[in-house]
Amino acid sequence: MADLFGNTEPLMRDPLPKVDAGAKPLADRLRPKSVDQVVGQDHLLGPDGAIARLIQRGFLPSLILWGPPGVGKTTIARLLAEAAGYDFQQISAVFSGVADLKKVFEAAAQRHRMGARTVLFVDEIHRFNRAQQDSFLPYVEAGVVTLIGATTENPSFELNGALLSRCQVFVLKKLDDAAMDKLVARAEEHFGHALPLTRAAYDTLKALSDGDGRYLLSLVESLDHMGFEDKLDTDDLLAHLQKRRPNHDKDREGHYNLISALHKSVRGSDPDAALYWLARMLNGGDDPLFIARRMIRMASEDIGNADPMSLLLAQAARDAYETLGSPEGELALAQAVVHMASAPKSNAVYTAFKQAQQLARETGHLDPPAVILNAPTKLMKDIGYGAGYIYDPDDPDGFSGQNYFPDGMARPSFYTPKGEGHEGKVRQRLEHWAQLRAEKRR
Repeated sequence: MADLFGNTEPLMRDPLPKVDAGAKPLADRLRPKSVDQVVGQDHLLGPDGAIARLIQRGFLPSLILWGPPGVGKTTIARLLAEAAGYDFQQISAVFSGVADLKKVFEAAAQRHRMGARTVLFVDEIHRFNRAQQDSFLPYVEAGVVTLIGATTENPSFELNGALLSRCQVFVLKKLDDAAMDKLVARAEEHFGHALPLTRAAYDTLKALSDGDGRYLLSLVESLDHMGFEDKLDTDDLLAHLQKRRPNHDKDREGHYNLISALHKSVRGSDPDAALYWLARMLNGGDDPLFIARRMIRMASEDIGNADPMSLLLAQAARDAYETLGSPEGELALAQAVVHMASAPKSNAVYTAFKQAQQLARETGHLDPPAVILNAPTKLMKDIGYGAGYIYDPDDPDGFSGQNYFPDGMARPSFYTPKGEGHEGKVRQRLEHWAQLRAEKRR
């Protein structure tokens, strides 16, 4: 197979091991030795970055490093401790329990008594439960440890407020193309040769990494050990490297970020973006019925009576998926998403209902007006139930204009159609009835 540059089918050379079998992974061998070697986090580590300023002042507070996998959280923590002259201790919340924490705190307290300072780096700190997180508080407050926690999840949701209030939170970003280019260049320098990739395949390699530097170097290392002599095109690369699974857990923030992106794309009338986020969620393993339920909500909240068919189609798409399952039923979800994103939008019903709920809470003690109450007994008729009620179909205009709110309540106005799509006709009818109501009450 020839690539874009005219190269022929890639050939495998004899696999000659470049490193000892027990050598560390490439990502560890290329781990930065100083802060200026960390890539992709210039907003924190650049000359004007917040962390860089802390280093310059020799001050190291307790920190939470929040960011996706493979962007340098562990490396930054280690380099910060080194730059500030602290002893660096590392634990993982995945493998550590109360006994492990107790040992770490006792050792840190002993160093503290001897005048030494300790950075305690906790990887995946969000995996500690509330009691375990609370155990950090007295040691952080007493200065026994400076805590640096690393998390891939939103600290606002995953960390105790008491612990979070004692830490500064720094957000790390996925590595951009420039940062990944630097990592690949370092790997090529380490290997002593360029990667055997066409330009298109190289771009695909970076796309597969999804901003994760550790994963990128893992792919690069695997590719190097395969020993290709001729350049690989994109198809060859994909045939030899395993594609990474989408990076989001169905019960964590990434999941809710994607459904938010889908919802806002529908609301923003962008069917292409809506299809993309739908595909991302399905590809990530989200429950299609969860997506369908959210689509039903979108139909009522953002489209409403501008296109009443959207609610019916969203419900039908859910039913279709339950009947067909995956992958056939996913097309029904896509059809509904495109219809809804392309439909006229109105939140008039949503807004009106919230206003009605508020007024109902404030006036819940008021009874309906007697004129619209049923009077199935003589006593009820005698005390005025239903007196003066007009049956609207019998009115010449088909509209009586009666008051249906509690007696004495000023007539509120909740529903104001936007005039988009079907609601344009609704608005005309409501305006006509409002005029008739005013005339009949004169």
